[in-house]
Amino acid sequence: MPDAATLLRDIFGFDAFRPGQEEIVRAVTGGENVLAIMPTGGGKSLCFQLPALMRHGVTVVISPLIALMRDQVRALKAAGIEAGALTSGNTDEETDAVWRALEQGRLRLLYMAPERLAAGSAMGMLRRINVSLIAVDEAHCVSQWGHDFRPDYLRIGELRRALNVPLAAFTATADVETRAEIVEKLFDGHAPTSFLHGFDRPNIHLAFAVKDGPRRQIMDFAAARKGQSGIVYCGTRAKSETLAQALRQGGHNACCYHGGMMAEARREVEARFNTEDGLIVVATVAFGMGVDKPDIRWVAHADLPKSIESYYQEIGRAGRDGAPAETLTLYGPDDIRLRRSQIDEGLAPPERRMADHARLNALLGLAEAQTCRRATLLGYFGEEKTACGNCDLCDAPPEVFDGTEAVRKALSAVLRTGEYFGAGHLIDVLLGKQTDKVQARGHDQLPTFGVGRELEQRVWQGVFRQMMGLDLLRPDPERHGGLRMTEAARPILRGEQSIMLRRDTLAAKAGRPAVRALVSDEDAPLLSALKAKRRALAEAAKMPAYIVFNDRTLIEMAETRPANLDQMAGIGGVGAAKLEKYGDIFLQVINGAAEDMHPMRRKLAGQKSGPLYDRLLEVQAELAQGADGIDRPLSCSASLLARVASAQPGDADAMVRLLGDRRFERFGAAFLDVIHQVD
Repeated sequence: MPDAATLLRDIFGFDAFRPGQEEIVRAVTGGENVLAIMPTGGGKSLCFQLPALMRHGVTVVISPLIALMRDQVRALKAAGIEAGALTSGNTDEETDAVWRALEQGRLRLLYMAPERLAAGSAMGMLRRINVSLIAVDEAHCVSQWGHDFRPDYLRIGELRRALNVPLAAFTATADVETRAEIVEKLFDGHAPTSFLHGFDRPNIHLAFAVKDGPRRQIMDFAAARKGQSGIVYCGTRAKSETLAQALRQGGHNACCYHGGMMAEARREVEARFNTEDGLIVVATVAFGMGVDKPDIRWVAHADLPKSIESYYQEIGRAGRDGAPAETLTLYGPDDIRLRRSQIDEGLAPPERRMADHARLNALLGLAEAQTCRRATLLGYFGEEKTACGNCDLCDAPPEVFDGTEAVRKALSAVLRTGEYFGAGHLIDVLLGKQTDKVQARGHDQLPTFGVGRELEQRVWQGVFRQMMGLDLLRPDPERHGGLRMTEAARPILRGEQSIMLRRDTLAAKAGRPAVRALVSDEDAPLLSALKAKRRALAEAAKMPAYIVFNDRTLIEMAETRPANLDQMAGIGGVGAAKLEKYGDIFLQVINGAAEDMHPMRRKLAGQKSGPLYDRLLEVQAELAQGADGIDRPLSCSASLLARVASAQPGDADAMVRLLGDRRFERFGAAFLDVIHQVD
């Protein structure tokens, strides 16, 4: 059998391996379990395609997207390699051809989506075809810490054990947590031979900008690169459509792509992008994982990505041919608020949400970086890098100033308010605003109240944003997004360390008015948590979310924060049936614990008779052994107390009819006094 160098030259047409490829190919060919982290464009696919030609049997490639599989199969066939894919997008003729090649022993590489492993017939088929190697592309999808989690990837470990063959896993984006979960899920915790060949893409120019008329900023960026292939990522489907239309009106060849389009329309866009020069695709994150186009010259983000891993993956689609490529990422306060709410409204456990907030903080740190962006980005992935000379901050270093005093004031406000509040409330305290919430909590009496009046509100917002980016503060999901200090902040608070801040991003220029938030910054994390609980209940019951509670009801809950069922019953949209069904559940979200209440008392929640029942219960406890505390114990049942509270008898005769003579003698006069006091 020819050696690797000969196959590399004769089949793939390369005279030499790219950095890192040769040792990975050698390990995979030798039957070792392998985990390889390589930068996008680093040639991951060759690291399993070439060993497939050097090993007997079939190499099964688990890949996440049909478009990606079809492209690779097409390229392999063009190189004279027998390869096929079993996907839902196959025609009957294509599937028949794959089966014939398998039966005749001609097929060297079989591509499959992880979802196909769920079919009962898949395992039997794979046992029959002499599989000798499993290759997993985009292996970070196995990790629930990662940004593209695919549940069906969890079946791959089971497949490896069943077939008892080596497995090679490849990805471009995996931090320490993600790598650990890949090892656990795919390799049963047994460390594979690992290759970490860097995340650096030195040909890509990195740039961020605060939003200041974002449509115009994207249009200007595209106009300066007219005729070049590019991708614009947007946060919503609607925005991708309107921005694509604006680009077309501006004379660009542009189209949109999002998950709401019909499958055929999406395939058409994918085909156009791979074949047309100079096409711009304006898309949501639904577009990209399967993109294998080498000459994408630029990638722009019209909205902030959801994490630093997502950002790295998305910009990595530019310049895969090694030629110069450019990026631009726009961000603003609304982006950050949206990303925070998406994390808080998710159904992940608190530790996962905390990790997701930390990942978003890392992205903010990159956006607000004071020195070389590439060094900051690679530092997140554990690599050291000196200034690159190929980012906007190397091109024009930003103006910085000593922000120690402002940061210490902010940290003091965080601590003195108990680390339970978001930036909005903390800024109100620093500015000395007498809001209802500030007064209700007594925060106008704190030493930090009003100490930050020398800075405007927008500047304070920038200070807090930079503090989160510098990982001095982190939102705590268990406290509905309340900011908590990290250990890195303590030396600054104690005056042992100074801190520099960027001046240019503290207060962005005013563009068009921001979308008005449903609630204040202070209440937004709680509203997100309430929405997450509503969604979970609605999905479990297979009904629309608004049937549980509408938005207006959740907004009122977030703003008033009812402490018990009586207060919950006063929220608009919470009737008796919903109070009974959902009251405790939502109180648990708001207060961390549901109210312990007797079922009879629960039926009176929100009614005038509810507090009356509570007072009657107190009086009964005082008189249970008589006025002198020496009589035989006597009490009323909960249902009897509820009848008294509801009927509210106004005289002795009516009370006797309810209580009977013996209980009237013990409690009657006192109960009547309570009822008359209520009246």
